[in-house]
Order: sequence, then structure tokens, then C-alpha cells
Amino acid sequence: MGEHPTGPWRKSSYSGGNGDCLEVAATRTGRAVRDSKMPAAPVLTFPASQWRVLLAHLSTD
Repeated sequence: MGEHPTGPWRKSSYSGGNGDCLEVAATRTGRAVRDSKMPAAPVLTFPASQWRVLLAHLSTD
């Protein structure tokens, strides 16, 4: 089971007004991601090293 977020949930300023967004929050050792339309649903958690790899991959595609 992943860690619980320690900070506020944030979404990109590029998000549209319809609420179809992913939100990100810090955890003690990385980041957590959730669906903004289903905030009570389970979240995905990433250790800091994997989060950096994910962002690098997304920014090159």
C-alpha cells in the first residue's frame, strides 16, 4: 500500500475547466496521483526516483 499524501493536492494550470484532471500531492518519499473526479478512489504512488523517470519520459514524448 502506498503512502498517504502529506501536502495539498495540486493540478496543472493547463487543466481545462471540465474537471478531467490528474492531481498530484507530495508524500514523505515521492508523489501521489489521483483522479480529480474521484478523489476518494485509490491513488497511485511513486517513489521520488520513479517520479523523475516518469516526468522525463512524458516530457520527451
